[in-house]
Amino acid sequence: MFRILFAVAEPSTSNSNLVWLSALFAVILALVHLFSGKLRFLERTPRSIWLSVSGGVSVAYVFVHILPELSQAQETVKGTVGKALLFLEHHVYLLALLGLAVFYGLERAAKVSRQRNRKAGRGDFASSGVFWVHIASFALYNALIGYLLLHREEPGVQSLLFFFMAMALHFIVNDNGLREHHQRTYEKTGRWILAAAIICGWAIGLGTQLSEAAIALLFAFLAGGIVLNVLKEELPEERQSRFWAFALGASIYSALLVAL
Repeated sequence: MFRILFAVAEPSTSNSNLVWLSALFAVILALVHLFSGKLRFLERTPRSIWLSVSGGVSVAYVFVHILPELSQAQETVKGTVGKALLFLEHHVYLLALLGLAVFYGLERAAKVSRQRNRKAGRGDFASSGVFWVHIASFALYNALIGYLLLHREEPGVQSLLFFFMAMALHFIVNDNGLREHHQRTYEKTGRWILAAAIICGWAIGLGTQLSEAAIALLFAFLAGGIVLNVLKEELPEERQSRFWAFALGASIYSALLVAL
């Protein structure tokens, strides 16, 4: 397993134009975290149409683009692991499940902490301990996305563009949820850490390249995280989410991914 996750090869980012484009996208994704809070129309109930559309786009990217590639990547992973790990027949999908479970746990911790603070009369926000766990986890998540701007399962400008668009909209959804849980602490500190994590992930990707099996596993974890982070924002009844907007975003982006 160590060989899968940490095997490093020479960078394959010889196309300087693609590298510069990925750098531009990394900066834009960082700016999304820094300035999406200015979009006050997103903070209302019923849930903003644009947040539901963004969630639909993110989920469509996972189910139409990432998961089909993971089925192929599973064969790569099987050919890389040693005999000691052959009992794990679905390595890639287990990582997707892990990604979903990790972010579900983080969401539950934030909600429980907010409930305790409300009962104690300290305000409707999570504790500082939960904040730092939340931010550290999402910083790693963002660094992974920054890294994957340079190293994806499918190389090329078109793949990069679709990945960037899906992640930009996904970050708006994430940002809205994190701001709700942590309020001023997120605005003052959290968003800056998450923005910096994207740039750090991109910089790491510029100098290193993991094996194909490792990238497949990272994409799998990301897929599970995206699905949970979107659905946790859309499903709660108090959100009064707009199904038609979610379905519209998912349908349009799915059609683009299939057609191109």
